[in-house]
Amino acid sequence: MQTINSLSEFHRLLSIPPPLHPLVSVVSVSEIHAIQSDVWKSFSTDFYAISLKNNLQSKIKYGQQYYDFDKGTMNFIAPKQVQSVEIDQTNTSETLGEGYVLMFHPDFLRKHPLQATIKNYNFFSYAVNEALHLSVQEEKNVIEIFQKIEKEYQHIDHHTQDIILSQIDLLLNYCNRFYQRQFITRKATNNDLLSKMEQLLNDYFDDKITLKNGLPTVEYLASQLNLSANYLSDTLRSLTGQNAQQHIHGKLIEKAKEKLSATDLTVGEIAYELGFEHPQSLNRLFKKKTEMSPLEFRQSFN
Repeated sequence: MQTINSLSEFHRLLSIPPPLHPLVSVVSVSEIHAIQSDVWKSFSTDFYAISLKNNLQSKIKYGQQYYDFDKGTMNFIAPKQVQSVEIDQTNTSETLGEGYVLMFHPDFLRKHPLQATIKNYNFFSYAVNEALHLSVQEEKNVIEIFQKIEKEYQHIDHHTQDIILSQIDLLLNYCNRFYQRQFITRKATNNDLLSKMEQLLNDYFDDKITLKNGLPTVEYLASQLNLSANYLSDTLRSLTGQNAQQHIHGKLIEKAKEKLSATDLTVGEIAYELGFEHPQSLNRLFKKKTEMSPLEFRQSFN
């Protein structure tokens, strides 16, 4: 895997002129003609990339999944994330598609509040198949911001950084809103996802996978559902108000209650069957969720 360290290096690989600003750049997808290079097989960048792409002529792979972009689709890549791109090198005269790519280096965020808050945008760790699909009006809003950023760094002065960062901050807030809209408009699909996750949890406990693998994790559930962990949590939160970890805890309490009320197993034996390494861990979680200990819950049935 090769790491692309600078915007200048990336521009060269895309066969476009050097960036006017060393730390931030907006590129028109239609102007990109990626050079023939093995770098595209597996690479990461040291900078953020936010893309709006239409009719993309190449396949993007992030993690283990491919994704073909269609109209008005956005994706978000954070530094150090491994990517690969399949480019038809027999058609080097053709462009990759339409749209924009905004790139900015973490150094550009220094001493600005966005340096800390950008970590709160979970969509930077979503998989490519969890891309953001825009309405026509949403796409217009995004394009306007890309164009304002591009225009701003044409003449660099002491205000350039603050103005561009305010636009990036606005863009990220818009995308947060658009993702929330996407969660809502896909409610039927997401309810199906919730059902599948509940079944996964039930199977995990009923098949006693806990005895081998311990407690179920968000990463395990996400992998079984072909999702990223953050996308799964954000989807569940939009449906139920609880993230994936809270759903796991809820299922643990439900199963613990079943065993406490219907079996003679000790609290330690129940903890072991549920995947806890120590009975104290079950005691703490149970008391936190129910305001009583497992033994107090059992005694309430007598």
